Amino acid sequence: MRVYNFSAGPAMIPLPVLERASAELADWRGSGMSVMEVSHRGKDFVACAAETEAALRLVLGIPDNYKVLFLQGGASGQFDAVPMNLTAPGDQVDFINTGQWSKKAIAAAERQGQVVNVIADEAASNYTTVPPAASLAPTPGAKYLHYTPNETIGGVEFGYVPQSDAPLVADFSSTILTRPIDVSQFGVIYAGTQKNMGPAGMAVVIAREDLTGHARPTTPAIWDWQAMAESDSMLNTPPTFGIYLLGLILDWITQTGGLTAMAERDKAKADALYAAIDSSALYSNPVAKDARSWTNIPFTLADPALDAAFLEGAQEAGLTNLKGHRSVGGMRASVYNAMPMAGVQALIAYMESFEQQH
Repeated sequence: MRVYNFSAGPAMIPLPVLERASAELADWRGSGMSVMEVSHRGKDFVACAAETEAALRLVLGIPDNYKVLFLQGGASGQFDAVPMNLTAPGDQVDFINTGQWSKKAIAAAERQGQVVNVIADEAASNYTTVPPAASLAPTPGAKYLHYTPNETIGGVEFGYVPQSDAPLVADFSSTILTRPIDVSQFGVIYAGTQKNMGPAGMAVVIAREDLTGHARPTTPAIWDWQAMAESDSMLNTPPTFGIYLLGLILDWITQTGGLTAMAERDKAKADALYAAIDSSALYSNPVAKDARSWTNIPFTLADPALDAAFLEGAQEAGLTNLKGHRSVGGMRASVYNAMPMAGVQALIAYMESFEQQH
């Protein structure tokens, strides 16, 4: 039986995509082989990768002066790759700290020898807020400003795009493909694929051309954006199954109305779940209302002693992976693109029933 998987990642993949991949798995494009078995240098897979890139460019509206890369190492690999490609040791960089993934990116920049200026840190709210846009004061001469549009663990999301004279670098892992964005506002966008773009193990990097070609000599070749761009992300054997499945997901997004329709569905799911939490005497959400994530919704029970019973009952009801991150506790429901409204409604019905019982 298929369950409603509320995991923050690896997350649900659209059922039509899984069914299509299943039908093609043993014999892809009449080759007599799985897509996982064909050569990445063969014309069929080279065409597949090109089709996936073209589809991503179309769906996201990526301008021609941006490179699109399919890289291994997930978003965490890019924490180090960003400073390796954009700076020399000792350069100043700006960060906005809104939670755990921001902190990891900051630690990586410091590890790479940067002078890190944290121009906003939401520690005072226990990372349940984002800084007001007008309060940001970027550092003159900084090489880039990095922020995390959506903090997966804390469920905090920016409602605006920060402004800076320096290139804006953003970890879009939990937000990418959930709504239209203006890519031209960013110098670099990177995202792990295990939330809205397919299986774990791959990162998509979208980098403005003028920001490539400056990697330090010590940068590993597989994280050198220019080297990977020149080889069409095939300097080494690429994550072939991830590239293939991303192509299917992009086709599914296009067939279901594109990013405008996706945004309407995702916001409706989030609104319904937040409304259920806010109207409850048992559940609460700690995040400021103007900083609530569409895709990662944490909530706590008034009596933490009920947590185990809540999770056990949810599992029995086919609602899985609702336990909150170990650093936060409570519950977390991740409702990415592949989560249908029916899954959210099933969770709300269970929450209401559990509250009545307890």
